[in-house]
Amino acid sequence: MAALLAAVMAVPAAAHPVLDPGFGDNMVLQAGHPLVLSGQAQAGVTVTARLGTSEARAVSDAAGGFVITLPAQTATATPNTLTISDATGASTYANILIGNVFLCGGQSNMELPVDRALDVYNQLRQAADEGIRLLMVPKATAPVPQASFAAPTGWKAATAETVAPFSAACFYMAKALRRKDPATPVGLIHSNWGGSAARAWYDPAGGEAIEGAEALALLALYDRDPYAATQAFVPRWFDFWRARDRGREPWKNPALLDWKPIPKFTMWNEWEGTGLDKEPRANVWLKQTVTLTAEQARGDGSLAIGAIDDMDLTFVNGHPVGYTFGWGVERTYRVPAKHLKAGENEILIAANNMWDTGGFFAGPERLHFTAANGERVPLGADWQYATTAVTDIPPRAPWDANAGVGVMHNAMIAPLGRMRLAGVAWYQGEADAGQGPYDPKLAALFAGWRRQFGPQARMLVVQLADWGERRSAPTESGWAQLRDDQRRGVAADANAALVTAIDIGEPTDIHPANKNDLGKRLAQAFDARAMPMPARAVREGAAVTVSFTGIAGGLQVQGGPYPLGVELCEAAPGTCRFVLARAEGDRLVLPVPEGMAPTRVRYAWADAPVVNLVDGEGMPIPGFGLDITS
Repeated sequence: MAALLAAVMAVPAAAHPVLDPGFGDNMVLQAGHPLVLSGQAQAGVTVTARLGTSEARAVSDAAGGFVITLPAQTATATPNTLTISDATGASTYANILIGNVFLCGGQSNMELPVDRALDVYNQLRQAADEGIRLLMVPKATAPVPQASFAAPTGWKAATAETVAPFSAACFYMAKALRRKDPATPVGLIHSNWGGSAARAWYDPAGGEAIEGAEALALLALYDRDPYAATQAFVPRWFDFWRARDRGREPWKNPALLDWKPIPKFTMWNEWEGTGLDKEPRANVWLKQTVTLTAEQARGDGSLAIGAIDDMDLTFVNGHPVGYTFGWGVERTYRVPAKHLKAGENEILIAANNMWDTGGFFAGPERLHFTAANGERVPLGADWQYATTAVTDIPPRAPWDANAGVGVMHNAMIAPLGRMRLAGVAWYQGEADAGQGPYDPKLAALFAGWRRQFGPQARMLVVQLADWGERRSAPTESGWAQLRDDQRRGVAADANAALVTAIDIGEPTDIHPANKNDLGKRLAQAFDARAMPMPARAVREGAAVTVSFTGIAGGLQVQGGPYPLGVELCEAAPGTCRFVLARAEGDRLVLPVPEGMAPTRVRYAWADAPVVNLVDGEGMPIPGFGLDITS
């Protein structure tokens, strides 16, 4: 693993030493801990770092990488200059502040910008603050850790212009911290991707721990040779398809399918009367032929099929040549000469759509075959399609664009370098609901961030907001289960806090606009305010008592005498019942209905629960499930 990382992250040595891309002019460096700086120089040279009166040295390794540790610095809003030098020259970084630095990561709710949150006009008028510095990481994926970002970026002071596209939850956290402590600058790193799964953000060690060494080996192979990686992965897809289509193999015998001309070259949601306009979540086969001359068929070619929403496995003359997930990702696949022939060549695409629109994402001009001699042959718009009875989602490769193993970490976290952070604010989980236990995923993420950013980093996890159908009876809920997994993942970590958004969501909008209050809660959680957390549920005679930690001023019930959404459950499925609990100090007392033998307490166990239980400072109680002890 170490050899792999060293190989993929090595970059050509600079003429003089430079820090990793996460460092730069106008940045904030972490106060109160040894100040770690990482970068690149020529191999085997002594590199010196100077910041004010502090100075330290290190010798670069065989690949030119270096890590220098300066003494801990005191927070200051007075600009500093940092110099990194060796015998070849120096790099100077200007306007450096010392304060608290945060990585804000996750999917679309952490990505949601200030200009889409509440009170945007007033907030942008007051956004300017030289003591808040912002770094927006460009979106990209990569199968292995990268040494640079996909596009140029840099640290900027907070202004109305720089804040508008920045993470609202992250920025409002910084504003709250600055109001309480205006002498301490705050640095914010925005690294988010809507729809991303947790596993896309694992570091290589976390990815191997959760997904296995085979997944990491496939990613390394994909980095070297995407075609070879596809051949190694597709047997899983073949097994999936045969098991669900009565053993049939349409890629070998397309005549097994009922082919029809596509109504028009668009997303298949627009194909009226096909059934896909009513239910676009489907597996659909697409077919085209391309006629090649003997010269065009000689040598390896490349096949561009535009973007397919969401997933494709593409075949040429019955041979798989590429496999991609990503609704806006352009596909270009190498086609070995051994799979080509003079005359007609058959192209098949097994396309899957799991959400919203499906099929061709761009116009037919994006689709073509390019021969080894450089000649381009358009594929045209006259494709055929065949629907299937297969409704399951195919297996997803480890290089998957939004759920591949570590693909976002590799391109959007690894290039930040070995800087130190005060904390990580993480808002993600919507994409992982119903996808297995979430708390081990959090443990892997926490460990990866601390390996890169230091053991001091505090983990702040946002518990999912309420979204979806309101329910008037106890029900099962993948979102509620994930919220409880988030709670358990945080409880298992000595330096983490759960910040619930369960009361500030919008049932009809998965992207609630109230990131203002969420940012304030994140600031409180970082700044030593213990968050409400359930501790134990104990049977005491005819009642079950739930005790809590982090309660300020006792439990309070808003809008009535009873907390809403409190349930007792027996061991068997479907036995949960609402009960009229009462708040007593820091405890919740649940009377046990006659004849019931409860084994578990649930609170706010629904996708979009209505909640009214808070502590004396108005902090909501998170959704949870607890086993009852005697």
